[in-house]
Amino acid sequence: MQLATLYTRALNGINAAEVTVEVHLSNGLPAFSIVGLPEAAVRESKDRVRAAIINSGFEFPARKITVNLAPADLPKDGGRYDLPIALGILAATGQIDKTLLAKYEFHGELALSGLLREVTGSLPVALAAQQNNKKLIMPVKSARQAALIEHAEVYAADNLLSVCQHLQGFEQLPYAERTSEQAFICNTLDMSDVRGQHRTRRALEIAAAGRHNMLMIGPPGTGKSMLASRLPGILPPMSTQQALESASINSISHQGFDIQQWKKRPFRSPHHTASGVALVGGGSKPSPGEISLAHQGVLFLDELTEFDRNTLDVLREPMETGTITISRAARQADFPARFQLIAAMNPCPQGYSCDGKNLCRCTPQQQLKHRSRISAPFLDRIDIHIEVPRIDKQALDNNAPRGETSEQIRQRVYTAYQQQKNRGPHFNAELSVKEIETFCALKEKEKMLLDKAMDRLKLSARAYHRILKLARTIADIDESLNIEMPHLTEAISYRSLNRFINN
Repeated sequence: MQLATLYTRALNGINAAEVTVEVHLSNGLPAFSIVGLPEAAVRESKDRVRAAIINSGFEFPARKITVNLAPADLPKDGGRYDLPIALGILAATGQIDKTLLAKYEFHGELALSGLLREVTGSLPVALAAQQNNKKLIMPVKSARQAALIEHAEVYAADNLLSVCQHLQGFEQLPYAERTSEQAFICNTLDMSDVRGQHRTRRALEIAAAGRHNMLMIGPPGTGKSMLASRLPGILPPMSTQQALESASINSISHQGFDIQQWKKRPFRSPHHTASGVALVGGGSKPSPGEISLAHQGVLFLDELTEFDRNTLDVLREPMETGTITISRAARQADFPARFQLIAAMNPCPQGYSCDGKNLCRCTPQQQLKHRSRISAPFLDRIDIHIEVPRIDKQALDNNAPRGETSEQIRQRVYTAYQQQKNRGPHFNAELSVKEIETFCALKEKEKMLLDKAMDRLKLSARAYHRILKLARTIADIDESLNIEMPHLTEAISYRSLNRFINN
């Protein structure tokens, strides 16, 4: 029976489902059909496969060829099926030994010359194959990414002919080059470059220590974007698991994964014209959005009030849950989205009301309209609101003293991380109500102060809990077992926008 069976995988979100490729040759007029819910790129593979087989020196059969991609109800897309289809045809015609195929999984797009081209999703595929105890044969670039998975057996191939020679035992394919475990590389953007803004630097350190969301409010040119871009440099190094999660999302996206970014925290800064789909993900084939590409890193929204209000509101659920589910009629995909939000905005349409020199020409109504473009539920999910004042010209002088470096700040942040890790699996910003009652208990004096702040600022229950979590982080930085009055007072002071709105 002229039938060959081999294996590959299809992507569904960041998961890689096993696909069985069955190739059958039968008598009849020459034909080539692919079944199993193939999309356009898969249907077109028959022309690439035919040319690649002939140009690699093999014989293409003048028979009726049927290729089945099982399971039949799982959509198949992309060029990753070219290599297994070509090998299946060669095995079904007896040009290679079909008994050698079962222990491998094959992925790769074929050029007409028989060369192999890179495919997306190498990391999810390699992780699934490693869990299934299968060896992988992939194009060289894809194999280098797949080799990041520990204990994965990945072979790097240049062309169809070299794969066939490997399967026949004539020539051994090289193992994919494994990227060495790099130590944490300090961000080239250093906090010491920022002049002045000591209070904002302090707030950014607290945000980093507890994974708190942060909003900076200040006129143009005060360094808001400069500060935000330096946040990844004061975050602790990524664990291998976190790095794999982040890299897996990038590997299935249109931009792909750059292996040079391994273990570097992502920093995403979408333009304010971005749509809700661009932020959270979507499309007929669900693909990750900015919040997922920022997973385990930073999402920076500059000019926050210029974003559409409905666009911002779609972030509310993933900010709480750390995941986003994209549902379509044909399929559904879940993407992780545990990002840290840093936002910046001007205090009024002209942006001058914070300098204390009466330069703002906006009416109170215009200012209120400007700030009301951010909904209260969205604002409630941001722990730190801080005013960023104009910088004194003396601070810009070359002889002015510089602030601490990112390395110095990162040491304190890491100490606070360790204290949170010793308490449990969650960062302070992610504590549940029950954990807040356990770890953020206040003494009577501190409780009275927080009650007064609730009445004065008209805070919601969510804002109440966020102040407690913020105070817990400040206490962790000071290596204090309990939340003391200075910690709580500082946490309450980081609610600037509430004061704006309620005055």
